Amino acid sequence: MAPRPYWKGYLKLSLVSCPIALHTATSGSERVAFRQINKVTGNRLRQQLVDEVTREPVDAADKGRGYEHAKGQFIQVEDEEIDAVAIESNHTIEIDKFVPHAGIDERYFDSTYYITPNDAVGQEAFAVIRDAMRGKEMVALGRVVLAKRERVIMLQPWEKGLMGTTLRYAYEVRPAAEYFDEIPDLKISKEMLQLAEHILETKEAEFDPTTFVDEYETAVVEMLQKKSAGIVVPTEKAAEAPRNVINLMDALRRSVEGGKRAPATKNGKAAEPKSAETKTAKGAAKKGKKTAAGQREMLLPIAGRGQGKAAKEAARETKPAARRKAG
Repeated sequence: MAPRPYWKGYLKLSLVSCPIALHTATSGSERVAFRQINKVTGNRLRQQLVDEVTREPVDAADKGRGYEHAKGQFIQVEDEEIDAVAIESNHTIEIDKFVPHAGIDERYFDSTYYITPNDAVGQEAFAVIRDAMRGKEMVALGRVVLAKRERVIMLQPWEKGLMGTTLRYAYEVRPAAEYFDEIPDLKISKEMLQLAEHILETKEAEFDPTTFVDEYETAVVEMLQKKSAGIVVPTEKAAEAPRNVINLMDALRRSVEGGKRAPATKNGKAAEPKSAETKTAKGAAKKGKKTAAGQREMLLPIAGRGQGKAAKEAARETKPAARRKAG
């Protein structure tokens, strides 16, 4: 059963409209979460609101919202007043235009949502809008109010529904020139470039997010398992920072020699790798390491957000996971 919708309203294209629901497409609830605690008692800490002037604690019922129009002077605003602001995108995503997907700068992408029809009566209209976009290299742009802020949202067909991606405004994206202008233009030798391209080829693979493993979180889980078992854990840093490259050409050559597909050299220049070896290395790279399921098992013994006492008891009985290979 799908989680409760994050937002409910209508999708509108010209005179065609249908009720829809937005669901958040990503979640971070399964990450290891730490709480602030009292190091003396071990009890969890709670934050308390304090009046900035009187320094007195404030009850939750007296907590309000205000806009600072002058130093230390606020216009008090009620939630109902904000909710009553009458703009159509409060309850309707109206498609304003269609643009080429490839023409949208990826820096503007923000949060993603799954969009589903929210009423059996509107399913046909939903399907018409979805299928009209399918097969075209175009995406729809509309506006929606989320978390008391109007956002531009990009819509595209996604399986049987739609996927919505909120876009940042132009003023939210910093110009790249502020960071890249001082990078010098360097002339790279042909041999260096060939060696670097060869290293890239040995690491070619298909995109498969299931092969991604959060090694830092895995190591944190191992540390927590050891502490729960009463094992003293080290406090010194386990890995050294990478050293500066003194001789780039030498480092490139050694990188190639360390791989299984090191190219033959002739007259000091890198030769093209053999096609059979290239195919073998590419195939091995595409397979990837399917360790995501193992990582999931690593996370189970440690109680995270929303897990109860039973998970904590299991953590005490679980043996420490195998150490991952250092380096």
